[in-house]
Amino acid sequence: MMKILVQKCLGLMLVLGVCLTALSLQPATAQADGWYWLSSDSKYSKYYDPKSVYTAESAKGPQGDTPIALKAWTRTDYAYAGARETIAAYKLQNVIPDPGKFAYSYAKVLVSPQNRTLQYMEEAFYDKQGNRLWHTTAPGSVKEINSQAFDETFYTAIVDAAFNSNREQERAKSRDRWLSLWEQTTVDGNRISMMTDTTTLRLRGDNLIGWFWQETKDNNGAVLDIKFLKLAINLPQGSEKVVSGRYWSQQTGWTTLRDIDGIYRAIRKNTPKYEGLEMLRIYVQDHRSWVQRYQLEK
Repeated sequence: MMKILVQKCLGLMLVLGVCLTALSLQPATAQADGWYWLSSDSKYSKYYDPKSVYTAESAKGPQGDTPIALKAWTRTDYAYAGARETIAAYKLQNVIPDPGKFAYSYAKVLVSPQNRTLQYMEEAFYDKQGNRLWHTTAPGSVKEINSQAFDETFYTAIVDAAFNSNREQERAKSRDRWLSLWEQTTVDGNRISMMTDTTTLRLRGDNLIGWFWQETKDNNGAVLDIKFLKLAINLPQGSEKVVSGRYWSQQTGWTTLRDIDGIYRAIRKNTPKYEGLEMLRIYVQDHRSWVQRYQLEK
């Protein structure tokens, strides 16, 4: 009898060990309290776990301790087109040859509120049955969040959860998110206009930093080219420099801007661009709390 009991105990311990090993191979999101839906389109559905958000690092700011590094878990569900797009972007065609089997993914992300960036620290891809197809714990590249970023909804939700507010998400969904700054018509009838994405505007000293969309259309309304620029604008001096950006034309498609010299150039008075400068000065005066959010400098 004693021998039988010992064998049964050993069997139970072996089963338990196998189960614990299997659990240890799953990402922490398997223990998530609940996924909160953020957005869906024809390719992706995005969720995050609000209770997984925590402050990994903080620093002293004007309002006391201010989070500077946030961590959280996200989930993405994939339609066929989204799965195919993601597999190609990750170059995993040999690992996941059939996009129809790729159903969802979990990711642990690191967010910087001061720099408006997000970085994937761990990711795992699964099929519909919950079998893991691919997994990495190698940190990905740091992504700056703007209107073109896939991860914007994750970023805004995580930052709002950490700061117990809704203003990041509200600003991203606001009708006046984009602020039109100036417009001019050239001698050949083309119309050039510029607007700024107010979700990205941040005041650093005298510099207003953010992303700007400059578009050229012909007299029939067809888009000829687009410049998507990150600018630093010295508001008191009335000068600006290009920090980074992308360019689009009918001939080239999207390309990254090269040979950026980082030189500030004066914005000449009595020009459409100067009118935009004046609008930005007024915006900063009227939205001081927003452009100085999460600030560490006094």
